[in-house]
Amino acid sequence: MTHPAVVLTDFVRDIPDFPKPGVGFKDITPLLADASALAAAVDGLCTPFAELGITKVVGMEARGFIFAAPVAVGLGAGFVPVRKAGKLPWQVNRQSYELEYGTDLLEIHQDAVSADDRVLIVDDVLATGGTAAATEKLLAQCGASVVAFAFVIELAFLGGRAPLGDAAITSLITYS
Repeated sequence: MTHPAVVLTDFVRDIPDFPKPGVGFKDITPLLADASALAAAVDGLCTPFAELGITKVVGMEARGFIFAAPVAVGLGAGFVPVRKAGKLPWQVNRQSYELEYGTDLLEIHQDAVSADDRVLIVDDVLATGGTAAATEKLLAQCGASVVAFAFVIELAFLGGRAPLGDAAITSLITYS
């Protein structure tokens, strides 16, 4: 399904000085609240990967879940959540990653993916690439192959593609 009348940037609100002074936050809640814009975003995230045999779509807590689950349905694949430490009830693999102000930890169930899986990693925003790169490392621990990354928004000026290696990267909106 295509949505030619929807311009996704019309549904992204700029919030100055959030979460701290000097930061320009890209608020996607207007996009989420509009059925046509949300459908256009999900379709845009699915279309490039429709013929690539994706078996699992991985989304990171929390906003990545919003897009990854419907993309998984659209691609006929399973959805796998990557969560912050202590949120998953089964045996997990862990990966630390750098934040502006320290480090954090992501986890995935050890049996969530396997070497037979072809994985698409989906998130709302590609900024510095730290979360996506940590997720890729988690998947490698499980033996899965990352086919590509897909993001609604890319903040290209932060250089987030650099830590993501050679996998294909699709962004629906890019801010240079």
